[in-house]
Amino acid sequence: MSGHSKFANIKHKKEKNDAQRGKIFTRLGREIAVAVKSGGPDLSVNSKLRDIVAKAKSSNMPNDTIERSIKKAAGDLNGVNYESIVYEGYGPNGVAVIVEILTDNRNRAAANVRNAFTKGGGNMGTTGCVSFMFDEKGLIMVEKDDNIDEDELMMLALDSGAENFEAVEEGYEIVTLPEDFSSVREAFEKAGIPMVSAEVTMIPQTYTEINNEDDIKKMNKLLALLDEEDDVQNVYHNWENEDE
Repeated sequence: MSGHSKFANIKHKKEKNDAQRGKIFTRLGREIAVAVKSGGPDLSVNSKLRDIVAKAKSSNMPNDTIERSIKKAAGDLNGVNYESIVYEGYGPNGVAVIVEILTDNRNRAAANVRNAFTKGGGNMGTTGCVSFMFDEKGLIMVEKDDNIDEDELMMLALDSGAENFEAVEEGYEIVTLPEDFSSVREAFEKAGIPMVSAEVTMIPQTYTEINNEDDIKKMNKLLALLDEEDDVQNVYHNWENEDE
């Protein structure tokens, strides 16, 4: 996992997202609704919901907003059904792109994602065409703090089931297998360790550079168009030189 810090990108994304917090909260609300529908509103028995609530808190979603989202979902179990879909494709210069969708209209989502790829100088591919280039991992980010002892943090991470612990300039990156993510995150939470980010994500195995200015503009356009789509929950890519 060494050699490519993910911490800076997460921090830049969070800062960038401050300007569009409403959209982020809407997406988190959808994730909460899906988790409540599948496992109920009780955090003590619904580990998926606990993970999403932790993710929402790390995105600065207020507690009362989180609670309202859970109550709304619990009282509307027969409401909108969101379908989870994953699209894969290529950006300029063969950059691998994965787009995760939660939608109540599959045709609309497919058309809008395809349009984003086309306008961004890329093209949608078939299922599995790029996902093999990524590893699904739990990823927890902790900012450096004088009150946090690195050795103690590393032991807490590894003892609770983390796969890898890495100190980078900005903080600490803790990687887990997806099935161990909840136990590691909860161990950090119980220990009072503040987390900049905590979620299951897709980490590229290798990265692709774009050196052509026109292609860089197209890639930025592709990501911007996907970010504008209400149905899009997450976008993963292996672009090395993204200008955050």
